[in-house]
Amino acid sequence: MASPMVQIDHVELFVPSRHEAAAWYRRILGLEILPEYVEWASDPRGPLMISSDGGRTKLALFDGDPQGSRTTAGFHLVAFRVGAEGFVEFLKRLDDLHLQDHRNRTVTVDSVVDHERAYSIYFSDPYGHRLEVTTYECEATRAAMKALAGHRR
Repeated sequence: MASPMVQIDHVELFVPSRHEAAAWYRRILGLEILPEYVEWASDPRGPLMISSDGGRTKLALFDGDPQGSRTTAGFHLVAFRVGAEGFVEFLKRLDDLHLQDHRNRTVTVDSVVDHERAYSIYFSDPYGHRLEVTTYECEATRAAMKALAGHRR
């Protein structure tokens, strides 16, 4: 039997301030507040919905205690897929973004993980949620990363 599921709709994240978190996610990952759901955030218990794809997949930001350093009870991280060009553009911005991983280490181009079938870079938001930017466009990414490394020397 075929599943009626189409895709993941949203992931809930608890943050101290929904609007401050939305601003961070916009600056780091380009996620925008979705105007059609803003009224939900007028309720202190409601989410502020943000997305990078017009709302097909969303993060639902709720006011509350973030995961922080507690062990994960549900999801372990949220991964955002990009193409090779988007991945390399993200890498080029790392020095300006000042990102940390879940062990409070600075994230740099050297933090990229080659999974052989994908490239990923891992970091945390200011509230301890673990995040990943990943691409499956390995050949183009590999070539672009070599060029990027050549410019860094």
